[in-house]
Amino acid sequence: MIQPTSDFKANLALLPSIDGVVRIDLVNTGGAVVDTIENKPGKQGSLAVYQYLAQTFAQLDADAATHALAVFAEHTEDAKNRPGAHPNIDRLLEIAGGSEPLSVKIITA
Repeated sequence: MIQPTSDFKANLALLPSIDGVVRIDLVNTGGAVVDTIENKPGKQGSLAVYQYLAQTFAQLDADAATHALAVFAEHTEDAKNRPGAHPNIDRLLEIAGGSEPLSVKIITA
């Protein structure tokens, strides 16, 4: 597990490559896909963080979400100040606050 710094770009450099990842599906406890993060510009940082979470934690629960919020560093504070601007961080804030845990399914090429 990485030790996140206060800089998102530095944290991204510590994460595994997302080469070959097409998308990540987020699955609720009922087995339904509730959201998808695609490998496209503007989403690749989130894709890298969520892939890392899947490789590090059994599920995306409050502990995993809290760690991810530290990885997102300065973007976490921005998300708290501007709800809706960072939906992938908003989801982590909800889970850290007690919402239902999710499973992360990595879809590769």
